[in-house]
Amino acid sequence: MELQGRTALITGGARRLGRRTALALAERNASVVIHYRTSDVAAEEVADEVRRQGGRAWLVQADLASEEEAGSLVERSIALAGPVHLLVNNVSLFDPSTLDTVTLDEVQSNMAVNAWAPFALIRAVAAQGIETAAVNLLDTRIRDYDWNHAAYILSKHVLSVLTRMCALKYAPGMTVNAVAPGLVLPPPGEDDAYLERVCGRLPLRRHGSADDVAAATLFLLSSRFITGQTIYVDGGAHLRGANEWTTS
Repeated sequence: MELQGRTALITGGARRLGRRTALALAERNASVVIHYRTSDVAAEEVADEVRRQGGRAWLVQADLASEEEAGSLVERSIALAGPVHLLVNNVSLFDPSTLDTVTLDEVQSNMAVNAWAPFALIRAVAAQGIETAAVNLLDTRIRDYDWNHAAYILSKHVLSVLTRMCALKYAPGMTVNAVAPGLVLPPPGEDDAYLERVCGRLPLRRHGSADDVAAATLFLLSSRFITGQTIYVDGGAHLRGANEWTTS
């Protein structure tokens, strides 16, 4: 699929991986709808940068924990920008929880934002009846476990299954794929020194970047013959197991 002239909706497009992906799409001459929840200033900065490049950008606010707001996000985006051809489900809750402490409320909150909202958006984009593509952001640890973020990793496992189910359900008009990042950005509370400290444990012995994730995402969005797949952008981490490189 040619990205030029297409319109992409990116959840969490104001910061981190979402921001880089929004700018990468603009560099390929796609228009972008930047979703945010509270980061209005950062979202406007991304939109301004897209416009400086000669592209088109719009902002749309929604709390994806709300079924109503998640359910209306695609409709609101279409009202702003016209048909949505590309969808990047980037937003994730990433709060600490362990099997000893996790609560039902935490599991439900993570499922709502990390699994249900992406599915609802995929379903709404597919319902337009035009050629579309979606990419879900997973996590390399779906091949293993994340003992410190139990509710989060459970929701990512569900999203991984939904990726394959939606790829079948919405074919042939829509492709649905996923990208599973690994060591590309420092986790909250850490800086780049964390990346340098642990990257030697990876098979490739180096960390990645947001550019690597954006490149994989754009590759999947532009392909018309790949669906139901997950690309691990992790330096080979999934081949050994997450616990080998996530231990501080």
